[in-house]
Amino acid sequence: MSWRGRDVVSIRDFTRRDLEELFDKTRQMEAHARGRLDLLKGKILAVAFFEPSTRTRLSFETAMKRLGGDVIGFSSAEGTSVEKGETLADTIRMLDSYADAIVIRHRAEGAAKFAAEVAEAPVINAGDGAFNHPTQAMLDLYTIWRIKGRVDGLRVGIMGDLKYARTVNSLLEGLALFDVDVYLISPEFLRPRQETLDYIESRGLKYKLLAKVEEILPDLDVLYVVRIQKERFLDPLEYERVKGSYKVTAHMLKGAKEDLIVLHPLPRVDELDPSVDKTRHAAYFKQAAYGVPLRMALLSLILS
Repeated sequence: MSWRGRDVVSIRDFTRRDLEELFDKTRQMEAHARGRLDLLKGKILAVAFFEPSTRTRLSFETAMKRLGGDVIGFSSAEGTSVEKGETLADTIRMLDSYADAIVIRHRAEGAAKFAAEVAEAPVINAGDGAFNHPTQAMLDLYTIWRIKGRVDGLRVGIMGDLKYARTVNSLLEGLALFDVDVYLISPEFLRPRQETLDYIESRGLKYKLLAKVEEILPDLDVLYVVRIQKERFLDPLEYERVKGSYKVTAHMLKGAKEDLIVLHPLPRVDELDPSVDKTRHAAYFKQAAYGVPLRMALLSLILS
């Protein structure tokens, strides 16, 4: 399927070949991530962010401007007609009449799919609800591919809140396109949703559920960390009991492979100690930086 004019709602809508094409294009765009191309001159991207964002929103805006295009939109519902009671459908129709593509982030699951049904222009999901964040998964997979030179054959650990972190759901669905071993490390009640587990099982992804990272850390090639969300715990004492077990420190990584890479979608709180920043394993800032060329590649494939 061609990328041109395509919606990006869920990682499930893409094949391995699609992602490999995107990776090759991203690799080319790295040379221009600090420059300017005129590939999308005259095109306008609308960013509709109903939830806070730093990296995703700014990397999309930077990518569009690096490609010679322009950006309109908002970074919160404040100051827009949403405060007056405007429906999501009407907001999307308005943006659709102004722009060549729409990037949306929304608190409600299914918002991006709904927007894609309303708009004629391509719609890109920048995170909706607690389930989908396809371009983050594309970025995560690209970072692994770029640093490791491959995705197949790797052992990937994913640690933290695996139930409510939308980055995790999309990443797992993306990893299901490759031949990898995945280790899901979390408290029992924060394991991935059954729907996600059912999907990756149907795609043949090999995974194992673990309670502690120490059980598998020496064997990992990639450790992907997300925040344990304190607000999900009914008992504060239970949170205090587990939070230390889901924190990565430089000392902990002394037993890891020399070429282990640690990834994090950011922002971090206390689950990833700053001491890790100075180790050879830290790849999360490079991961964030790759967001610009990856989204340049994505926009150029969809709009040019």
